[in-house]
Amino acid sequence: MTQSPIDPVALCADLVRCPSVTPQEGGALVLLQSLLESANFDCVRVEREGISNLFARWGRVRANKSFGFNGHTDVVPVGDLAAWTHDPFGGVIKEGWLWGRGATDMKSGVAAFVAAAIDFVRMTPPDGAVILTITGDEEADGLHGTLALLDYMAQNGEAMTHCLVGEPTCPDHLGEAMKIGRRGSMSAYITAQGIQGHSAYPHRAKNPVAAMVQLMVTLTAQPLDTGTAHFDASTIAITTIDTGNLANNVIPASCRATVNIRFNDSHSGASLSQLLADHLAQTQMQTGVEMTMRVTISGESFLTPPGAFSDLVASAVKAETGILPQASTTGGTSDARFVKNHCPVVEFGLVGKTMHQVDERVEVAQIHALKAIYGRILRDYFA
Repeated sequence: MTQSPIDPVALCADLVRCPSVTPQEGGALVLLQSLLESANFDCVRVEREGISNLFARWGRVRANKSFGFNGHTDVVPVGDLAAWTHDPFGGVIKEGWLWGRGATDMKSGVAAFVAAAIDFVRMTPPDGAVILTITGDEEADGLHGTLALLDYMAQNGEAMTHCLVGEPTCPDHLGEAMKIGRRGSMSAYITAQGIQGHSAYPHRAKNPVAAMVQLMVTLTAQPLDTGTAHFDASTIAITTIDTGNLANNVIPASCRATVNIRFNDSHSGASLSQLLADHLAQTQMQTGVEMTMRVTISGESFLTPPGAFSDLVASAVKAETGILPQASTTGGTSDARFVKNHCPVVEFGLVGKTMHQVDERVEVAQIHALKAIYGRILRDYFA
């Protein structure tokens, strides 16, 4: 008996109706697991530290060729509920758009691939395996999401030979861009500790604000680099300087600042941490103000060198859209930063203009087109 193709728009709307704000599962993974198991995918819920994730595989364990997909069903908070045109968890479809939190980032990508994968294995069962790793922890720190799934795979002999991440990648039109790498990201939380005093007698104080300003000027005076073959120039942004001081006649005792660095493959988190430490030490020596720092590294920069896999993805996108996607490394971080340690990874998804915004929404036609692209990628991969 021939089964009807899976409607990716209806599936995406159902997923949007699941209030899966990190770390809540919200019913999204339950929905996907039920659908995938009905298509003979073996599914395992991977739970860690209160986070739910889903591993699903069609085909045998340790197949010679295993196509992987990585995505997430967790979403960011809705913000001002009164500002939304439609219920953010209503999954409203109106005038060619699907509205709701996660419609763009990235329940549409998950729905499109799940629909494409089920149709593919039912119609043309491949010689190999199709693996899905769907996390509920992408929008937070990511420590117990894709990392937990990769740990589960390592412990159970599961492996992907290549992986596609379904994050939105296109700036304005579907097909414009795919990601073959990402910049690294790190933040430094800096404290300057001086001596409090009266502003009329600055010689009796040690001003941490002046020292912090001097440090910030030094850090941003020169570019970190001019870019590399596949990456734009690294950037350093001052995101806050704060003393909590409400008095205009008091030199405060301490000052805090945060900088965020997005870096290319000419740096590492360690090398940039050392660069910052050297500047702190120099400022401390020049001002006498004690400078301390705490660093968090969200991810290192990485690159999947252009080759057969990225060419296959690009070819499928062009065949379905008429547009050859640019190989890009711009944007923020994604869970591809974890997958790249497991296998070669490329990202491709729809237009991300409204992600994380009030009135997040996606064109219905884009979801159908994305399913077609993913289906072609699967067919070409196993051809």
